[in-house]
Amino acid sequence: MPKNSKAVKRALDDDVTESVKDLLSNEDGRDDTFKKTSLIINNHEGEGKECDVEEGGSDGDEEEEERPAWNSKLQYILAQVGFSVGLGNVWRFPYLCQKNGGGAYLVPYLILLILIGIPLFFLELAVGQRIRRGSIGVWNYISPRLGGIGFASCMVCFFVALYYNVIISWSLFYFSQSFQQPLPWHECPLVKNKTMTYVVPECEKSSATTYYWYREALNISNNISEGGGLNWRMTLCLLAAWTMVCLAMIKGIQSSGKVMYFSSLFPYVVLICFLVRALLLKGSIDGIRHMFTPKLEIMLEPKVWREAATQVFFALGLGFGGVIAFSSYNKRDNNCHFDAVLVSFINFFTSVLATLVVFAVLGFKANIMNGKCISLNTQRIVSLLGNGIEHSLIPHHINLTQGSEVSSEDYGQMMEIIKRVKEDQFDSLGLEACSIEGELNKAVQGTGLAFIAFTEAMTHFPASPFWSVMFFLMLVNLGLGSMFGTIEGILTPLIDTFKVRKEFLTVGCCVLAFSIGLLFVQRSGNYFVAMFDDYSATLPLLIVVVLENVAVAWVYGIDKFFEDLKEMLGFTPYRFYYYMWKYITPTLLIVLLCTSFIQLAMKPPVYSAWIQEEAREQEVFFPPWGVVVCISLMVMAIMPVPVVFALRYFNIIDDSSGGISTVAYKKGRIIKETARPGEDDDASLIQGKSPSEAPSPMPGNSIYRKQSGGGTGGNEADTAPNGRYGIGYLMADMPDMPESDL
Repeated sequence: MPKNSKAVKRALDDDVTESVKDLLSNEDGRDDTFKKTSLIINNHEGEGKECDVEEGGSDGDEEEEERPAWNSKLQYILAQVGFSVGLGNVWRFPYLCQKNGGGAYLVPYLILLILIGIPLFFLELAVGQRIRRGSIGVWNYISPRLGGIGFASCMVCFFVALYYNVIISWSLFYFSQSFQQPLPWHECPLVKNKTMTYVVPECEKSSATTYYWYREALNISNNISEGGGLNWRMTLCLLAAWTMVCLAMIKGIQSSGKVMYFSSLFPYVVLICFLVRALLLKGSIDGIRHMFTPKLEIMLEPKVWREAATQVFFALGLGFGGVIAFSSYNKRDNNCHFDAVLVSFINFFTSVLATLVVFAVLGFKANIMNGKCISLNTQRIVSLLGNGIEHSLIPHHINLTQGSEVSSEDYGQMMEIIKRVKEDQFDSLGLEACSIEGELNKAVQGTGLAFIAFTEAMTHFPASPFWSVMFFLMLVNLGLGSMFGTIEGILTPLIDTFKVRKEFLTVGCCVLAFSIGLLFVQRSGNYFVAMFDDYSATLPLLIVVVLENVAVAWVYGIDKFFEDLKEMLGFTPYRFYYYMWKYITPTLLIVLLCTSFIQLAMKPPVYSAWIQEEAREQEVFFPPWGVVVCISLMVMAIMPVPVVFALRYFNIIDDSSGGISTVAYKKGRIIKETARPGEDDDASLIQGKSPSEAPSPMPGNSIYRKQSGGGTGGNEADTAPNGRYGIGYLMADMPDMPESDL
């Protein structure tokens, strides 16, 4: 045994369990040997290198030296809420609710939230908090052959970040244009020539807000093959969006955590203000009534349940790695079960609140559009009196004189009489059946809801610029909250694995993403956003989450995981989670994966192209190269899983843990200790003034324990790289799992 290993031997034979919680909660009672530890690290040449690691000071200082930590529990909850509550809550959930049975849709959504959402969210929180690594380190620790899951999560995060920040840049553009009275999309622009003034034909055929979105904001091309050059205004907005993300993330959670107070809370202020204002407008109650009128028969359709499961899945941000990254900065005794339930239901109630706001505003818009429809058709009826429509068909109490207003009920009664009497000639009369229900049934989602329907409704608000500024600032904040989690899902695992400086990696990642993102701000960029949105994340994320569930429940072992949770939380989780993780949730995920794959296979890749001459959207098939790109996005996202599995299986990357024994942190500087060939791993442990020489002030049930055993047991367990005091703490009852060699 080497001469420097005697002190380590004494430490290893001391069978006293100590946890981070114990050490932190009894900081004042520790001996001076805990305050400052002299570390002797053996290098490859066999010479000892000594360095001092300050262990004294505040809890915050210790966390900063080893791993950043949240300043407060509130900051952490706001970060998770900001990540999970995104643009989809505002423009996807209301659309699904309207499309799939109104209020009845909430029933399958809640059921699947309990069966899929909360168990998987709890699982990701638990493994991140337990192992204190990003997605790459977590899944490599659980099973090195499944280490590709973390890389796949990073790939998906990168793809999503590329186009998600483009949506933020669109919101920034509209935000910058909202400081005008009237709003620039209030009415169609006029074209003047020497003889006459006329409305732009493209706008006249569509609407003012539709024209502004496609022509003024995007200046969109007719198809994806027509690049059309960069849209310089959107390029500047994209640069501003990536600059904000970079500045907020450059110091990690120490900087982004402070931004969360505003970016996570501000959207709720805006939503509540919008709801109160909308409820005071005529027609808002019609929208809310339409929204919550249940269509129970639709609940029996499998498509409703599939779409509810998909929405639950993406609403919580499962599989991205952001949930794992954020939870890895928690203390190990944090009650992550409470966090999982709290954040899941905050997300659900936010979706319901956003739906109330959207349909209250759309009800107001539908009332206005219905009034315009009635006015136009009433004029048409007046012109047809005595020339296709007899005066006797008009009820006596309805006044059709110029300047009089016909109510929706009177118009409906009049149309019913005309249609019954003139049944054969009705189509030739050119009359429309105007109704608020008909307007509300025109389902819109995504950019169509935010940048067309909602903006049109806001033009009719009193003080419309103010509400426009508030709305688009809310969209920017919702987007940024999700972007922080997405970027954290990229940076944290890469920093944990490759030990690079966070500042350099953050700037490099943002510069690279902005450069690639220029693809999305050319004239055809909107079509590429749709392509990435449809094909870069859905299937890969489903595969990632299925593998996560299987890795924990079947590879690592559900019983062992429950023991870890009991030691970490201080109580045994409900047995409900045992059956969810082991049987029900993976089964439901596999069914969802199969149905999603079948849906993609049966429907050829298409996108909605804006045809300028006709001023309307039209579904167009992707060209052959576009189909190749769609398939490549899915393959590239999931490729790390089989690649890493093959490298591990065929021992191209060695599974042994001899290469890395311990990693300690000291003010941003990484110290690695590697075993010398032919020596025990005990000799490669950090030696010196070990805290184990003094009795632990409060031994208890810990998730760590001192390594014990003789000098020949070096390869039986791998030292935990996050041990706070660098003396070789081990995860209790953990299998032989090395750190990533990738």
